[in-house]
Amino acid sequence: MISKEELLESDFLDQFKTGEELDRFLKSVFNRGMEQILKGEMDHHLGYIKNDKKGDLSGNSRNGYSNKKLNSEFGEIDINVPRDRNGTFEPQIIPKRKKNRPGIETLIISLYAKGMTVSDIEQQLIEIYDINISTTAISTITDRVKQDAIEWQNRPLEEVYPIVWMDAIVFKVRDNSRVVNKAIYIAVGLNTSGYKEVLGLWLGKTESSSFWMSVLTDLQARGVKDILITCTDNLNGFTSTINSVFPESRTQICVVHQIRNSCRFVSYKDRKAFTADMREIYTAPNQEAGLHALDRFEEKWGERYQYAIDSWRENWTELTVFFEFPLEIRKIIYTTNLIENLNGKIRKYTKNKMSFPTDDAVKKSVYLAIIEVTKKWTMPIRKWGIVYGQFIAIFGDRMKR
Repeated sequence: MISKEELLESDFLDQFKTGEELDRFLKSVFNRGMEQILKGEMDHHLGYIKNDKKGDLSGNSRNGYSNKKLNSEFGEIDINVPRDRNGTFEPQIIPKRKKNRPGIETLIISLYAKGMTVSDIEQQLIEIYDINISTTAISTITDRVKQDAIEWQNRPLEEVYPIVWMDAIVFKVRDNSRVVNKAIYIAVGLNTSGYKEVLGLWLGKTESSSFWMSVLTDLQARGVKDILITCTDNLNGFTSTINSVFPESRTQICVVHQIRNSCRFVSYKDRKAFTADMREIYTAPNQEAGLHALDRFEEKWGERYQYAIDSWRENWTELTVFFEFPLEIRKIIYTTNLIENLNGKIRKYTKNKMSFPTDDAVKKSVYLAIIEVTKKWTMPIRKWGIVYGQFIAIFGDRMKR
């Protein structure tokens, strides 16, 4: 069936004097097209075309039409839906008990995922498509993704993930007539084909290592047997939590987080020189050279900013795991920028919602935002062939499992 866009791009527009005439024509084309498709569905259902003698002994036949009002991208349209005498005909293109064409439902869900409120969507549909759908109906449509979200959250996972990034993002949620902060925990895995995938989202209180334990246990229950490298922020107790569930996993604390924390109280006049000297630590060729750079860094800045040096030394083991790997893997794991970029896009899609009325509402919005963002995750990471070979060489049978 010809689309609205194809019609608008064709040369026939000149014959219409007003936009209203064009709209009426488009609606009539859509109406005829839908009714023809429904008749075709009925032919297939009965097993014979109209007036065919095969129908005499079929045990079922056509039984007129019922009228249905359909919300479409061309506005509200009256459609004649064929009926059969046995009442067994189930149209696919316009399911029973539904007023909205599937394309409209997809549009509503997509607009909601991009951060529009239900009232904004209602207004948008009226202004652009001349479709009047109540906010209650829009909420009902978006609520249908709940089952999809449950299935997605509980889907089986691969046995081995070379890398998993973990982080949390905080939202304001109404809880017992109060608005409180709650954290959405997110894990992104790099699978053995080199593709990124969001492994799940979990709602809890403010980020804590104890809740991350339940997240990791859930991953394990869904089939994950091994994670080679985990990338996290420097949350207290996070590394020991990971190792209690995946004891062989190597945990890399985000170096970028460490840099930010180190610069937090550095005066503006010192910051440029301070960050340049600190760069010598994490760009060193190996851990020994990095430790030597840290010693020099302390000699120069220790008197004024000892807290920064102490932080590097306290977290040195987890901060420098990336030194154990080739340069291609180092670039992937030394920072959690990948998951922070995902969180930033989730924030962009949910920024219009100052707070969420329920836990389900925030989970639904974040799930839809994730689905929108990950539509573009269609390619493996750069140089995956080289990186895959390096993982095989380093981890051997663990990678091949």
